[in-house]
Parts: sequence; structure tokens; C-alpha cells
Amino acid sequence: MNKKGFIFDLDGVIVDTAKYHFLAWQQLAKGLGINFTEEENEQLKGVSRVRSLEKILAWGNKTISQELFNDLMGKKNEEYLGYIAEMDESEILPDVPKVLKFLKENKQPISLGSASKNARTILERVHIMSDFDAIVDGNDVTKAKPDPEVFLIAAKEINMKPENCIVFEDSVAGVEAANTANMISIGIGSKTILGHADYVFNDFTEISEDFLKSLIEK
Repeated sequence: MNKKGFIFDLDGVIVDTAKYHFLAWQQLAKGLGINFTEEENEQLKGVSRVRSLEKILAWGNKTISQELFNDLMGKKNEEYLGYIAEMDESEILPDVPKVLKFLKENKQPISLGSASKNARTILERVHIMSDFDAIVDGNDVTKAKPDPEVFLIAAKEINMKPENCIVFEDSVAGVEAANTANMISIGIGSKTILGHADYVFNDFTEISEDFLKSLIEK
């Protein structure tokens, strides 16, 4: 069998930590007298912590000092870490383990490519750290998606050329990054939002072993 590199984003692909980001940002916004909605939270997917706080302040029409800004970013992360400390394997999204198992059994290299600086902690909490041959997260990159840096490093870490890699992503910026890196992009989510991906599935329950085989044999 051929070898392809399979690169997974984390948030919204392997686990749904968006709900914990939402709760932490909502708590922070409330303290500033800003009403923060789930629709606005959708716009923060794949966006850095700094940029996220800038957006929330803009929505609430608030200006704060740099010192308070830094303080709030730290507080938000502490709040978020409190939520993820309680995570376990029940939080892995449906059929992700099945796909990882198939790729491992067929000796396909697997890498993580995530903007999250807490990626390793989360993988440990849900007990799938050992399924990955390489982990590239927010601590290893300087440019945020849609810049392809995270995926290019993830490919290099598993000794695969970008054109021989397949990326699973749930955000518009992530799909764009995969496309720019000349990788096959698989959107996990809505076709309406992720229509520019090479393939789109609602979730991993729709991904068959035959489909994975066809990707490997390409």
C-alpha cells in the first residue's frame, strides 16, 4: 500500500472544545459588560487568542489598556484549562478512533496540525496521544492559519511531501491553509461553509474505509 500523510486539526475535528472556548470567552465578555453570542463564537474558530479578544472588544465597542488586555488573556486561558482538565475519551467526536485505527493498521503516518497551545494536554486527557507520529501545535508555529505553516511543519515531521498529505479541518481558514500547502483538504462540517475543500463530510461517521483507501492509492 502507498503511504500518505494524514494531518488532523484538533478543535472541531477530533474533539469539540469550541464549547469550552465559548464559556470562557462569555465569562470574560460578561465581566466587561459585553454580550457575547454563540454566533460570534463561530467567528473565532481557528483564530488566535489575541485576535479573538480584539474582536470581542470591537463587538462591544470597548477599549482597554494593554496591561488589562494581557491579564484578561491569561484569565481566559486559565478558565479554559479548568474545563479541559475535566475532559476524558467520551469527548472524542464520533468515529474519529475508527479512522485513526484504520490509518495505523495500514501504516499511514499521522500528524496533528493545530493552532491550540493546549493540544498535547487535550490529547493526553482523551488518551489518544500515542496515535500520532508527530504533534505540531500553537507552540511550534509563528503564523496562524490561513498561513499553511502549521501543516507544512506537520508534513515535514512525518517525512511526507505536502502534495502527498491529506488534511482534516473544520474551519474556513484551515481549509484555505491546506489548499495553499497543496494538500488534499477534507472539510468536517457544513458544505455551505467549507465548500472550497476538496471533500466535505458532516462528520467522521460519513467517512468509509473505501474512501480512505482511495485517498491512499491516489
